[in-house]
Amino acid sequence: MKNITVTLDDETYRRARIRAAELDTSVSALVRRYLVDLAGGESEFERLEKLERMLRERIKTFRASDRLSRDEAHARKA
Repeated sequence: MKNITVTLDDETYRRARIRAAELDTSVSALVRRYLVDLAGGESEFERLEKLERMLRERIKTFRASDRLSRDEAHARKA
C-alpha cells in the first residue's frame, strides 16, 4: 500500500472533515474511495469503444446500394 500527500487550503480541508464526519468516515477514506473509483472507471477511449460496439450491433443490414448517388448527395435545393 502506498501513501500520498495532498495539499489543501484550510477551508476545503475543514469542509472535507465535516463531510467525512457526516458520512461516518475519514477524509483519507473519502480520498481513497474517490481514487479507487477514478482508477477503476473506464477511460474515454474505452467508453467510446464500447459505444461503437453497441452502435455496430444495432446495425442489422447495410448495403452500399442503399446510399445516395454522388449527384444526389451533392444536389442543392433552390
